[in-house]
Amino acid sequence: MKKVLLALHLIFSITGYSQSWTSLIDKNSLIGWKVPDNNIWYTVRNGILHIQSGPDKKGSILWTESKYRNFKIRLLFKMGDGTVDSGVFLRSENDQIQIGISGSLKRDMTASPYIPKLRYPVEAKNVSEILKPKDWNSMQIDVIDNNYSVTLNKKMVMTYTSKDIPSEGPIGLQLHPGNEMSIDFKKIQVKIL
Repeated sequence: MKKVLLALHLIFSITGYSQSWTSLIDKNSLIGWKVPDNNIWYTVRNGILHIQSGPDKKGSILWTESKYRNFKIRLLFKMGDGTVDSGVFLRSENDQIQIGISGSLKRDMTASPYIPKLRYPVEAKNVSEILKPKDWNSMQIDVIDNNYSVTLNKKMVMTYTSKDIPSEGPIGLQLHPGNEMSIDFKKIQVKIL
């Protein structure tokens, strides 16, 4: 799998097919995102997207307005207060890359894929040694067809082939229901492949 992703990356680099990185976060607004009605969860200040649970602990997903096929997304995240259970959705609610504590497993599953029917089909490697719980962490997710991989703080930690990932869709950031929590994101960028 790693060889296939590397070969595709080299082909795209040599042919000049890849686009440049595009920011998905504005300095002080949620332009480019589908903001839920009565939004109390998502705010942007100075380029930092702050996600905070509300008093009713209702969950929510912040979706991009654009849809993507093959792409890379990179971002920085910093876990905040409470039991952080967040993640990045890839093209739909079917495929998610976990950030924080799994509600079902009650332990940190950062960088692992969560698939509703399968739960966590694989677990990211060496995350406890790589993750900085109280500091900014970098994450890059490469999505090519039904394959994706995750790099956490510049270390490859997971690759997975999904049987049911849609061929196109938006990117989402999750606020899991039932938790009192906060998380910050910045430098959210996408590159179309």
